[in-house]
Amino acid sequence: MNPQTVLTAGQEALVLMLTVSMPLLGTVMVVGLVVSIFQAITQISESTLSFVPKLLAAVLVFAMAGPWMLSTLVDYLRRTIESIPTLVA
Repeated sequence: MNPQTVLTAGQEALVLMLTVSMPLLGTVMVVGLVVSIFQAITQISESTLSFVPKLLAAVLVFAMAGPWMLSTLVDYLRRTIESIPTLVA
């Protein structure tokens, strides 16, 4: 196993992590921005007003994109485990 193989595996893992987490992070960021603008306009400083919509959006994204996220991670894990004999030898 050479350093290039390790760097390639690490890069692939980081790209996969970003790809899988982007739907959730993007949605929560947009909902947070909309709620923050609403709070600034109405001058309401209720903390649950910012937390509950983000939580509901995260649950909705997990319900919609969860199967894709899980299958992507399982495929990556399967490929990684199957490549162990070639990496060791």
